[in-house]
Amino acid sequence: MSSRILILGASYGSLLGTKLAMAGHDVTLVCRSATAALINAEGTEVRIRLKGEDEHRAIRSQTLPGRIDAVTPEQARPEEYDLVGLAMQEPQYCAHAIRTLMIRVAEARVPCLSIMNMPPLAYLKRLPGLNTSALEPAFTDARVWDRFEPGLVSLCSPDPQAFRPPDEAANILHVGLPTNFKAAGFADPEHTALLRKLEADIAAVRLDGHDVPVKLRVSDSLFVPLAKWSMLLTGNYRCILRDGAQPIRDAVLGQPERSRAIYGHVDAIARRLGADAADQVPFEKYAAAAENLLKPSSAARAIVAGAPLIERVDKLVQLIGRQLAMPNATVDETVATVDVALARNTKHAV
Repeated sequence: MSSRILILGASYGSLLGTKLAMAGHDVTLVCRSATAALINAEGTEVRIRLKGEDEHRAIRSQTLPGRIDAVTPEQARPEEYDLVGLAMQEPQYCAHAIRTLMIRVAEARVPCLSIMNMPPLAYLKRLPGLNTSALEPAFTDARVWDRFEPGLVSLCSPDPQAFRPPDEAANILHVGLPTNFKAAGFADPEHTALLRKLEADIAAVRLDGHDVPVKLRVSDSLFVPLAKWSMLLTGNYRCILRDGAQPIRDAVLGQPERSRAIYGHVDAIARRLGADAADQVPFEKYAAAAENLLKPSSAARAIVAGAPLIERVDKLVQLIGRQLAMPNATVDETVATVDVALARNTKHAV
């Protein structure tokens, strides 16, 4: 039986949406009216490279067994879906239309799977021992999450690297690093069973007889998605410089021993919270993957483009580290650099 999934965000969300539609499930993407009209007229296109092939395949939604359509936030009816995916950047949830939709999502009591880098505050409330009130300064507006029941919110580590090609239409997504989504379960076993069914359905998909990368992996541990924090603090946020940006590869490999140290420190924070070392990604594996990450992170590109707000996982990790009596000078330096860049953009925007 197919499921109906509502995904807020048609850019990165189209990757998970395409994988679900390939498995026969129906997906609705929430986006701006012009993008929704484009998707409804022409479908989506996700470009991904299969193992052993040199060229990317173009996977078009109009050829898939499941359906992908799109609506505006005002048109979305979350109560009609089995699962809601949260795939927008955290500051976007503060826009009036999205905030109103989030209220309807919370009231519908539909399980929500976040594929944001920034974990929802409602999810963090599921982690034992955290004073989540003290973490609110890391969020653009923590009040967005007030109505959500923590057990209905889970987190999926957005490890795959993907971007919209800048000179092409808004319904196209290019996958640069086809790794897996790693999700924690929900409080209700029935909701987790839905995730496991989606996991199995996606794993069974073949394209011309070939396995298709980017799987959904579901874990019994709440802490598996936290493995992404080490990557973000070592690479993504250190792409941000006081006078511009650098590729993720340079941020990670330009000072490899310093990168190893910060990576290990953030891993240690996750383990203090409850993560198992076996569920974390070794630094060597991440460093090898970083060899191919030749562009600055999305956070760095947004700042260069003048954005006054971005997701602040860097600040979140800093606040958690201080709460656990695990401060770190490199984390503090990174947060300070991002603060300066955002303050400059805010000043220029006025």
